[in-house]
Amino acid sequence: MDSVLRGSGDFVPRHELDSLSPTSSITVHLATVPQLTDLVAIAHREIPGVSISEAGLAQFLHRDPEAIFAFERAGKLLGGIAFLHLNGRGLEALLLGGIDLKFPSHEFLARHDEDVSAIYVWALVCHGRAVAGLANVARHLRKPRFISADHFAQPSTTAGRDLLIAIGFEPISSFQPDLWRYQRPWNRGSSDVRAITSARSFGDARH
Repeated sequence: MDSVLRGSGDFVPRHELDSLSPTSSITVHLATVPQLTDLVAIAHREIPGVSISEAGLAQFLHRDPEAIFAFERAGKLLGGIAFLHLNGRGLEALLLGGIDLKFPSHEFLARHDEDVSAIYVWALVCHGRAVAGLANVARHLRKPRFISADHFAQPSTTAGRDLLIAIGFEPISSFQPDLWRYQRPWNRGSSDVRAITSARSFGDARH
């Protein structure tokens, strides 16, 4: 997960993502094409080594208009979050380390009219209290298309890891390095992840 997180103390002590209360202090909405220039500029400025281009992001947004959210306050763009909405094959590839997360193949991505099997945090950049807008994003992701999908992420910074812990993510055993999951409350008790990883030697999975 490419991320820059500041002011995330709002989420300490731990509060699970689906129990967070949406905020009116931050405006959160689906990103539009005109915003991509500024979102890419923020990402390049704040995330070391990020390789995303405006054209690539535009193509990604065209394929799935619900994949990118923008955070604003008083009309000023503060940051955004982008997701990979994975289908069943994509979830399996994620757990088995068989997906290129920088340039994912379309075969692993859910169509815009298809229910999502897993939500992967592709990139997150927020300034200050904009991180509180994650509660608004979580509300959107409780819609029927996303309701059965657990969230996954790979923190790239200490702040990112701390935020994941604060909103209920936990590291899981998988063949994907440092993979964390937030299991939706209604999915707990499911053995989907263990069933997929046990198809290979579970002892080889990374923790």
